Amino acid sequence: MSVEYVEYESHLDIRFPENIAWSDTDTDCSVVLSQPDTDPELWHRYVDAAAQSYRRHGVEAVVDAAAIRDGADTALFWTVLDRRGNMVGGLRAKAPLGCADDSHAVVEWAGRPGLAMVRKMINDRVPFGVMEMKTAWVSDSRASQHAVTNLLARTAYHATSVMGVQFVMATAAQHVLELWKSGGGVVAPIPATPYPDERYRTKMMWWDRRTMVNHSQPEQITKALREIDAISTRLVAG
Repeated sequence: MSVEYVEYESHLDIRFPENIAWSDTDTDCSVVLSQPDTDPELWHRYVDAAAQSYRRHGVEAVVDAAAIRDGADTALFWTVLDRRGNMVGGLRAKAPLGCADDSHAVVEWAGRPGLAMVRKMINDRVPFGVMEMKTAWVSDSRASQHAVTNLLARTAYHATSVMGVQFVMATAAQHVLELWKSGGGVVAPIPATPYPDERYRTKMMWWDRRTMVNHSQPEQITKALREIDAISTRLVAG
């Protein structure tokens, strides 16, 4: 089984007149898909919450809140809100990459074995459309933390559908990427890098629009396709 593939046509200029929100029964939360210019207040809340989460884990250097706050390099972002409106997770997708140097991965592998492979994997895929997921976080206090992670693992389906790209990539500690496999991501055969420090073994993950259903858990496919349909309906309605 595979998602129908069409030749890459950039949707870089897509603009949301308003955010797109839906309820997720697994987490008992609302999911909001939006853009920084559409939802500046929500965007700033997301940036602050992400920075706080990374700070709690002692890796605050990973998130340069001041650098990303204007949202200039972010095409889409997702937030997860509980019934009281508290933010319990989120992530963002950078605008489609023009070359490997547009990706933070080259910083993470700088001077390390595997850098040449990182560059090649990105540059080879750029003509087909590549988006990079960044600044993902999930609240430590949520009883449904695993369900929130599963929800965010499906966002590659949303990104490829909305932006028309074939590929989505992300870098994260190996144990984190294991959780993201449920949404069809495949860990690249590239040597891990000790980023942001020696406590971590960061790897690269790829989602391929043509084949990611083959690597997704069945229940994730069903939920993702339902979400894509809802997103598409809202975008068409304008």
